Amino acid sequence: MLGIVLKLRRFGLVAISALALLQASAHAQLTIEITGAGANRIPVAIADFGGEASAARVITSVVRGDLERSGLFKMIDPGAAVMTEASAPVYEEWKSRGADALAAGSIGESTDGRREARFRLYDVTKQSVLGGSAFVTSKPMLRAAGHRIADMIYEKLTGEPGIFSTRVAYVIKAGAARYELHISDADGQNAQVALISKEPIISPSWSPEGGRLAYVSFENKKPVVYVHSLASGKRIVVANFKGSNSAPAWSPDGRKLAVVLSKDGGSQIFTVNADGSGVQRLTTANAINTEPNFSPDGQFVYFTSDRGGSPQIYRIAAGGGDAQRVSFEGSYNVTPRLSPDGKSMAFISRRDGSFRLAVMDLASRQVQVLTDSHKDESPTFSPNGRMILIATEVGGRGVLSAVSIDGRIKQRLTIVAGDVREPAWGPFNK
Repeated sequence: MLGIVLKLRRFGLVAISALALLQASAHAQLTIEITGAGANRIPVAIADFGGEASAARVITSVVRGDLERSGLFKMIDPGAAVMTEASAPVYEEWKSRGADALAAGSIGESTDGRREARFRLYDVTKQSVLGGSAFVTSKPMLRAAGHRIADMIYEKLTGEPGIFSTRVAYVIKAGAARYELHISDADGQNAQVALISKEPIISPSWSPEGGRLAYVSFENKKPVVYVHSLASGKRIVVANFKGSNSAPAWSPDGRKLAVVLSKDGGSQIFTVNADGSGVQRLTTANAINTEPNFSPDGQFVYFTSDRGGSPQIYRIAAGGGDAQRVSFEGSYNVTPRLSPDGKSMAFISRRDGSFRLAVMDLASRQVQVLTDSHKDESPTFSPNGRMILIATEVGGRGVLSAVSIDGRIKQRLTIVAGDVREPAWGPFNK
């Protein structure tokens, strides 16, 4: 089966269910390295936040780290002086430092006794306030408050939503027979374990509201599709038919999944309700059909098929019908993933013997190859559509790599504990 082979080509083959999320050890945290940045970065200074010193340091470091890792900002040294949201900025001083924008804030107590993180953002050039806010938080949630502040700064300065408060799911292969499904913040921190197994875990897929994960587990010695509730820690079997059950992908309304089943012979795409009921066959061609992905409007399902003699990308109406070929450039194009606005499609294309991330503008059909690596797989868009996260190999080791849709901004995400793969970028927090 092409889909399973694609997913397992780097895996070396009785689950221990960690269905309540467990905190991962420090050595299992993702480390992010910036390997490329945008051409015209915005110069921004983040002054040291005031208030409770230890909490203020956490907030300040998270905001600075988020903005710097995005590749869109040039961080200006603010000096050692503490500045709060109530301080009056000396604009000429910040202009002389090279800052176009300045953020300052503090952490203190709210009226109900909890902590409150406040900030204000300034346009240094226009000498005006761009915005600000306050977030009620707690000691365990200080990093989350920092991410929210960074999101607001990002949106004010770029005009698009920030993604620092989002989460990423991925699988770690730690040893010959240990697979862990992790969920972390977008910066790789606060990693938690959702499932530990002696058998492979593949194809995690976030529900649109962000409360559930679908994935494939081999814990019963065959691929079975589960849907896992992150709040309760409970999971249900969605597809466990005769043969293979794989490649779950959510519909935009969260009510259905597209899955690949071989129960009728061959590899065909079906839709199934999120509770496992209402199974309906979508594809009928006598070929391998796999790796489905709904378009953001729910009208189409894009998928990989070898019906034309080599693996290519097709699409079919969500209610069934005739499939249309989408990819024509090259002899091997797989794993279609639509951008949140539906205008672009990320996929893996074989070029010069290497498997590389490419992106297609669906209106013009223009294709751009975004990486120069050799074994890219599992593309997943950030919810604002700016970044694409993939699994790849560096020095024979599985790592994650993020690249902007224009190919300029690049990050590498590694882990000390083992190989990391199978990324899935979660939606915006509701």
